[in-house]
Amino acid sequence: MKKYPKIVQCDARGQIVIPKDIRQELEIEEGSAFWMYSITEEGILLKLVPKDELSEHSVVISRIKEKSDKIGVSSKNVDKSVSEYKKRPSGRMEEI
Repeated sequence: MKKYPKIVQCDARGQIVIPKDIRQELEIEEGSAFWMYSITEEGILLKLVPKDELSEHSVVISRIKEKSDKIGVSSKNVDKSVSEYKKRPSGRMEEI
């Protein structure tokens, strides 16, 4: 994997584009999910959630709940997101 910086821009809705070569290397496709962490006042870390974990919702949810205090997410918000996710027929995490 290439380890050089890439510059991307944020649009008005807060979206960024992951460069194509990185998406290909990491096998990121539409519907891929990421853990997002605020690691400094100036930066974030995105960590790809493996596809096999997406089919095991309980594993993903338990990991989020375990780390909820550390990442500043309340249990109520996790439960609300799970509820919203289950209502989606497509099962795509980006629709939460």
